[in-house]
Amino acid sequence: MDVLLLEEVPGLGQEGQVVSVAPGYARNYLLPRKLARLATEGVLRQVRAEEAAKARQQRLLEKRLEELAERLAGVEVHFAARVGEDERMYGSITSQDIASALEKLVGEPVDRRRVELEEPIRELGTYRVTIRLRGHLTPRIKVVVDREK
Repeated sequence: MDVLLLEEVPGLGQEGQVVSVAPGYARNYLLPRKLARLATEGVLRQVRAEEAAKARQQRLLEKRLEELAERLAGVEVHFAARVGEDERMYGSITSQDIASALEKLVGEPVDRRRVELEEPIRELGTYRVTIRLRGHLTPRIKVVVDREK
């Protein structure tokens, strides 16, 4: 009997794989535990359609991230900070601050966890910060921290 595995079954196969098993094993173990479905033509057609939809969704996401990376490349973000006598800031600029500023500039949400900042910025100056969107998509932006007027 042919079944489509819905989850990985050790010693049998991976999720999405069609395998031949004994009818009793399928009826008494795999099917009741929802580990597999009978591999009918309709089920296989549905699985192929779902995989195609996932692939389309993935391509759209990749395209959107590439466009976002192009818009972010070379962006300059300015912050005004209060400083003390020794030129140290009273507060700091965090990855959340940078993500919020980028969101206002490009009009799309930027996750703060994607902003690669080793530690918060606590001094005036110009910094190069990498935004890691996905794999090879890592635009660099310039963060400028000036004295508050």
